[in-house]
Amino acid sequence: MSAPTSRTVRVGTRRSLLATTQSGHVAAMVEGLGMSTELVEITTDGDRSQAAGTSLVGSASTGVFVNALRDALVAGEVDLAVHSLKDLPTYPCEGVTLVVVPPREDPRDVVVARDDLTLGELPVGSRVGTGSPRRAAQLHALGLGLEVVPIRGNVDTRIRAVREGTVDAVLLARAGLARIGRVEEATEVLDPLQILPAPGQGALAVECRSDDTELLEALAVLDDPRTRAAVEAERSVLATLEGGCSAPIGALAEIVEGEDEEELWVRAIALSPDGALSVRMSATGSPADAHGVGARLAAEMLADGAGQLGQPGPAIESGQVPQA
Repeated sequence: MSAPTSRTVRVGTRRSLLATTQSGHVAAMVEGLGMSTELVEITTDGDRSQAAGTSLVGSASTGVFVNALRDALVAGEVDLAVHSLKDLPTYPCEGVTLVVVPPREDPRDVVVARDDLTLGELPVGSRVGTGSPRRAAQLHALGLGLEVVPIRGNVDTRIRAVREGTVDAVLLARAGLARIGRVEEATEVLDPLQILPAPGQGALAVECRSDDTELLEALAVLDDPRTRAAVEAERSVLATLEGGCSAPIGALAEIVEGEDEEELWVRAIALSPDGALSVRMSATGSPADAHGVGARLAAEMLADGAGQLGQPGPAIESGQVPQA
């Protein structure tokens, strides 16, 4: 391990409570190596739109947040950029290196519902809010007779919609609630057999300029190999499916004990937007071949019809699994 850099490391963050909490967690890890840090807040177009009462839609908003932090990093305004890893595009960014993937929080989704209800206890016709096509499709696939309605905003805004009766429940990432100290507000933690999380959910991504060799070497010790292998497999699934699939996608990889050594177990699902059809598969392999395991799994899913799930037209002939 190289000697810690003596300079103050500027950690770029968005201004939201969740973002600053996540960035503060990373800053504490960096300070544990003997370096000083400073949080630098970057205001994005997405933040400004939320403050004005409007909202960018879906991947457009997360893309704006990621790009603003990366721009500040490349421009030399900050030394590190901290993201929710699930928001990162799967293609590389020139001049930027993913230097640290810290140990992952619980990646599962949770329900926050009125009257402490679980998803299965909500009456038919209950309004469940989510801004995620992945969550919406899997909710439809459960066949519970729930009305899925779009909802935007930060964690507090979404939970407030439940408290005020605008919706009966919302789906959120457990990791986000845990990081801001509100995990006790979840009324149910969803089993991945019900709803698979987004690729990379629950993990953080710490990016650094690729030419900042001093910082790259100093921070390498903070990387968690097990988490990196898991999210690399999930992102490989996503990247391969994105090449020929516009359907909602969920994926979760875990490192488990095998007969002789540890194995990487990857589960993935691609669904039609209404949840009526899906292709769900799993694969195992070596953690050292995380990218290959994910890519091969996704290729099998495409061969079984996943590429047609997001498109209108006749039902696919293979891989179509009606969801009860």
